[in-house]
Amino acid sequence: MLMKLTHFPFLSLVFCTLSLGFSSAFQDGWSETVANTKPVFRQNPTPWADSLMQVLTMREKIGQLFMVAAYSNKDSKHVDEIERLILEHDIGGLIFMQGGPVRQAQLTNRYQALAKVPLLISMDAEWGLGMRLDSVQFYPRQLTLGASFDDDLVYAFGKEQARQLKRMGVHVSFSPVVDVNSNPLNPVIGNRAFGENREHVARMGYAYMAGLQDHGILANVKHFPGHGDTDSDSHKTLPSILHSRQRLDSIELYPFRELFSKGAGSVMVAHLNIPALDTTSVPTPSTLSAPIVTGLLRNELGYDGLVFTDALNMAGVANSAQPGEAEYRALLAGNDVLLFAGDVPRAIEYIETAVERGELTEAQIDEHCYRILQAKEWTKAHLRKRVASENLIEELNNPEAIAIQRKTIEGGLTVLQNRGALPLKASVDARIAVVTFTDKADTTLVEALRAFVRPASFVIPKNPDFSLAQKLESDLSTYDWVVFSLPDASNSPSKNWGVTNQSVRLINAISAKTQTAVCLFTNPYALNKARGLDHCNAILIGWQNHSRVQEICAEVLVGAAPALGKLPVTCGDFTAGSGIQLSGQGRLRETTPEYVGLSSRDLERIDSIARTGIVEKAYPGCRVVVVKDGNIIVNRSYGHQTYEAKRPVDRATVYDLASITKIVSSTAALMHLQDEGLIDLNYNLCDYIDVPDTASCYNMNLRMMLSHYAGLPAWIPFYNNTIRNGELRPDLYRNKPTAGYTTRVANDLYILDSYADSIHQRVVNVSLNPENEYRYSDLGYYYVQRLVEKLTGKPLDVYVDSVFYRPMGLRSMGYHPLKRIDLFDIAPTEYDLLYRKQLIHGHVHDSGAAMMGGVGGHAGVFSNAEDLAMMMYMFMKEGRFNGKSYLTPEVIDEFNTCHYCSEGNRRGVGFDKPPVNGGAGPCARSASLKSFGHSGFTGTVAWADPAEDLVYVFLSNRVYPNAENNKLLKMNIRTSIHQVVYDAIKAAKLRNRKQLLGNVGAP
Repeated sequence: MLMKLTHFPFLSLVFCTLSLGFSSAFQDGWSETVANTKPVFRQNPTPWADSLMQVLTMREKIGQLFMVAAYSNKDSKHVDEIERLILEHDIGGLIFMQGGPVRQAQLTNRYQALAKVPLLISMDAEWGLGMRLDSVQFYPRQLTLGASFDDDLVYAFGKEQARQLKRMGVHVSFSPVVDVNSNPLNPVIGNRAFGENREHVARMGYAYMAGLQDHGILANVKHFPGHGDTDSDSHKTLPSILHSRQRLDSIELYPFRELFSKGAGSVMVAHLNIPALDTTSVPTPSTLSAPIVTGLLRNELGYDGLVFTDALNMAGVANSAQPGEAEYRALLAGNDVLLFAGDVPRAIEYIETAVERGELTEAQIDEHCYRILQAKEWTKAHLRKRVASENLIEELNNPEAIAIQRKTIEGGLTVLQNRGALPLKASVDARIAVVTFTDKADTTLVEALRAFVRPASFVIPKNPDFSLAQKLESDLSTYDWVVFSLPDASNSPSKNWGVTNQSVRLINAISAKTQTAVCLFTNPYALNKARGLDHCNAILIGWQNHSRVQEICAEVLVGAAPALGKLPVTCGDFTAGSGIQLSGQGRLRETTPEYVGLSSRDLERIDSIARTGIVEKAYPGCRVVVVKDGNIIVNRSYGHQTYEAKRPVDRATVYDLASITKIVSSTAALMHLQDEGLIDLNYNLCDYIDVPDTASCYNMNLRMMLSHYAGLPAWIPFYNNTIRNGELRPDLYRNKPTAGYTTRVANDLYILDSYADSIHQRVVNVSLNPENEYRYSDLGYYYVQRLVEKLTGKPLDVYVDSVFYRPMGLRSMGYHPLKRIDLFDIAPTEYDLLYRKQLIHGHVHDSGAAMMGGVGGHAGVFSNAEDLAMMMYMFMKEGRFNGKSYLTPEVIDEFNTCHYCSEGNRRGVGFDKPPVNGGAGPCARSASLKSFGHSGFTGTVAWADPAEDLVYVFLSNRVYPNAENNKLLKMNIRTSIHQVVYDAIKAAKLRNRKQLLGNVGAP
């Protein structure tokens, strides 16, 4: 039976390194160490390997020891050479290097078909397939993973790499790197290591190894006995490690011992000169050293797994031995697999001759070959499975892969300084500049920020001259915030990791005058030379430059994504363990459903339901946004703004929200006034506005009115009194604004300004239903508008814009959209044939609100779907958004409570609620009783459910071209889409339950 590493920390051992201190995380070490545990494949019977050993010739066994480099981006001459080595020399394996997934899959099938013994396929994919192949996901390097201090995350990363490698027909991954990078000037390891602390490196390395091996990929720990403290590159020379044996035991060898004890399947020996381990007078690369490979690795440490040489064409070993001799000496030292041999035929001849002379025994060759065959059987390489190239790119880049990518980036992003800086203010009025130091025209960060704010962009060279620096200081003097982006990364210490002294001086100069944040997209060791950045308000380490890293850094800056990392190395003025964690729960950002544990496949039904509505002409187009756990997981556009299909619906499309105005304007305003102590729901209307004491509404209670329980009629067609003989009364309307006629109703139509008083008078004079029963009504919100305007001294539209929309950065939300938004981005509503005799486009659809100049307590707000989702998210998060409190939890709780449920009224105060006793309602049947929202006559709905941390928005213009079209409601489209989301949540919970029962993870 295959050994499963299911004792990995998820169920039995959890290292809470994100909540505990850094030193605690380092010092805890391993809770258990099993001495001399054999590698995974050596634990199990291997009948295939046993039988094959009986029939292979000595030369065939020698051929199995070679692993040759193969490329999928080279010409036919290279392919012919690989085929010749397979057919004529029976090589045992291939290490695939640069190329593309489909080409590599096709070559893998071609080569495997030719091999007498199935090939062991490997890749050097420390940070995923993207290290070698095009068309696949980028993943961060190990130093970023180390910054996460999250065993579970690193394990999940290893598991995902195993999935992708298996899909590619790969059996061995040359990872993880478990070198302890104690030398900041290390030119070859650096950000490939997990950090500078031995326990941390061991723990992260084990998590990565277990993620691979638990899922059938043989891990390879490297570079034994430790390449972390060098200042030279073994690709170019033979580095020397001059530490004592005691120091090597304490630091360099520690992670290897720990991973060997946990069942590491293979190890790679580095090309290093280590006098404390090999006292030979002539410096001997550790790869060719019997005292190191056999004496230390095999005998002293008791390692019985597969031992690979590092690439034998590297200068670190090639300068010490010629092809043939190098491979012979590597076997003599105790290695099993000869990687990247310079001349395979020559090396095979050399080794065969050595066996014939007795310099190598047949038993030695058998031992090496047998381990290789056992590894092939454990990885199932012996089954010679065909690699399907169909849908390969899509399956490699599936939503789960994208989710892991995002989580690994977020887990490592490290905020080293935050003096009241982050998140940046989201206000529409905030003045933010982004300065990008680049010689490569990389402005990804500023483009990503434009999804949230409106930054000005300044792009300057990495080495700005004095005059340019002076001009920039002057230009930036009027901005509230300056964000510096340094994207030109380098892995070379000699190049200061891509950061120049001139750029640092300019950053420090500007930081002395204004608020600044620095985003460093390179190795944090750059801070060793970039001193003085402590003047900055915020420093964010992105670790390496990639478009996705910059995009997520932009989200961190505005509070939309978390930054969870801590430094795993000491850099500049910051010690290892430094880092300020940000939760990233302030503002919404877009991710995949898989990021929050849902499945994209479970949400596919949204598409079919939405498109069916278009086919059936329930609406010409729509927008659907779903927010889960603070992440926009569905953000989709369907159809067009009109049935004429001239302009498609997109993210910028703004809709008339209709009665959703009641919650995003009137109710929000009242909650804010209650927080300020200016209103009390227990009071009556006459306590706040002038109402004749003879009016039936005089003692109308606010709570009852806003719960649609005060007996008000549903609505009044105010426009009827302004029409005579089918035409608008000329004493009340003008075709252009003139004195006394400035209240715009529609295009080329203005009503008498004082007519608003007539509307209010009619509302005051309505008769109330004497029976207290639920009756949905718009009329109470005419009172709300007057109340808010009296108490605040501001028009309703100005008040809610100043208190909510502008500070929250909701650029599309508000009344009077034509003042802010291009007409082409506004979906039209109805051809109003009864009143305005025109297409209503950019003006409020509701006639009463239109006669009030477009501002009503019950209608008039326009918005795109994302801004509406953010407003609902603020309500759901107890009034907090982007680090700022807009409302108190207490007031939201009171308004969101159904106060008359026992009387059959499901409504809260302003908010709609689910039916208490089930049945049809405004939301999905699975929505919790804690949920709330509102729908709109024009074909809209916005709903939030704190029980599931869920926001759902559906926007359409179903009233185009005729408001009599009621198919949207009859087809239950809005609630059906809402239910799909709940079904997906339920399915995810079932999957998680099965995982906890142990029904996943078998290799």
